[in-house]
Amino acid sequence: MKNSLKEKAHKTKSRIHSFRSLRTVYTLLVLLILVSAGFITASVYIILYTLDFIPSAALTPLILPVIMLFSCMIIGTILALFVGKLFIDPLRQLIAANEEIRHGNFKVRMSEHTIIGELNNLMNSFNSMADELEATELFRNDFINSFSHEFKTPIVSIRGFARQLQKDNDLHLLSDEQRKEYTDIIAYESDRLARLSSNILMLTKFENQQIVTDKTEFYLDEQIRRIVLLLEKQWTAAEVEIELDLDEIKYSFNEEMLSQMWLNLIGNAIKFSGKGGKVTVSCKKKKDFIYVEIGDNGEGISKESLHKIFEKFYQCDTSHKSNGNGLGLAIVKRIAELANAEITVKSEAGAGTTFYVNLPTIET
Repeated sequence: MKNSLKEKAHKTKSRIHSFRSLRTVYTLLVLLILVSAGFITASVYIILYTLDFIPSAALTPLILPVIMLFSCMIIGTILALFVGKLFIDPLRQLIAANEEIRHGNFKVRMSEHTIIGELNNLMNSFNSMADELEATELFRNDFINSFSHEFKTPIVSIRGFARQLQKDNDLHLLSDEQRKEYTDIIAYESDRLARLSSNILMLTKFENQQIVTDKTEFYLDEQIRRIVLLLEKQWTAAEVEIELDLDEIKYSFNEEMLSQMWLNLIGNAIKFSGKGGKVTVSCKKKKDFIYVEIGDNGEGISKESLHKIFEKFYQCDTSHKSNGNGLGLAIVKRIAELANAEITVKSEAGAGTTFYVNLPTIET
């Protein structure tokens, strides 16, 4: 019932738009001119005939075209003024709005109230474009601010400790332990800058990539095991227990790209599970999808942060105590998009976090 009502409403709306189309308006205007001209011609002819200004019926064929011509000229001029206002004014507004956009004002919007369907659609498209440009500008500014902050913090730290070591070359005020601590901090911050640069380049590469190349067939379970072994130093140092439940599954995709996804997800699970925590990784195939679950029993993610975790540079830990730059999950999200996969997350404060990745076995 509801669907039929929606269809009727859609058809009615389509008929209204069709009636208000530019072609229809022009056709009606021409018809109006012809009908009006005919009416005025007949009226004038009757008046002239009544007042005996028409001496003979023989002159009628000559008088009628003249009356028709003048009638069309008068009516056409009046309608042209009206039509000019109807069409030209919105176009002038659109030109002015385009100039505002060109000068960087993305908040300008057009009024969509017009009887011409095409002009209304044009204004609607302009407003949609302005919305997208404004959102892009806000995102660009936010990205630049976040990028500058992430780069500035380690650079300031490196510069400060390097100057302290420079001064110590002359004054010899630092102990061997302090000197080692300063050099360790410089090395740590340098590694952080290197990781940030590498992640930015990787994310930019994936964002600009639309077609996945270099696809090969490999065992997904073996790939995940290799990633876990690659991260062995991290989970052994944190005394994290790793539990694997992997079915033997063949998969076809860019192996290096998919490895980066598991590296980020499992690495995050280890990092946020806490000392003595537990990380579970499951990989199962059901019908046309492969279901991968990666979970930890850490502190979890708050509801306020859960919908932002895939944004660039966003970090739930605002104190930046954890070793990260907020790009790992943005990379994961983009790889999932390229793989036509669906990625979701479930988390509760104090109960840990689980990421669910559904990979299609059939390429779409």
